[in-house]
Amino acid sequence: MEMQNTISKPAWWTGTIVKGLLCLFLVFDAIMKLIKNPSAVENTRQMGLPESCIPFLGVYLLLSTALYIYPKTVMLGMLFLAAYLGAAAGIMFRAGIAGHPYVFPMVFALFTVIAEYLRNGKIRTMLPFTK
Repeated sequence: MEMQNTISKPAWWTGTIVKGLLCLFLVFDAIMKLIKNPSAVENTRQMGLPESCIPFLGVYLLLSTALYIYPKTVMLGMLFLAAYLGAAAGIMFRAGIAGHPYVFPMVFALFTVIAEYLRNGKIRTMLPFTK
């Protein structure tokens, strides 16, 4: 029995809007790192990372987001973004900053998968949540 791969318009639009908002934020964050915005520098230092790693993180995030946006490389982009966001969560947890800032990158990683699940039939077959 073959699973049907049809996606409803509301699900597709919801996924597209969520993906668009995520990508806008990720590109904004990458640009702030590339131009070495003072708040980005301060936050990086607060996490215990050297200032010299900020441009690399910006380029990595920008390239990962570009791969996530392009339909043929969406899976590779999701993998790279999950790695980036997972590392960010780990570094934030290790830094021991007050509150729970490490939850933010974990939620973003979850939303990258949810957005693509809503948009992409191939991912729905990989993650079958229905019978």
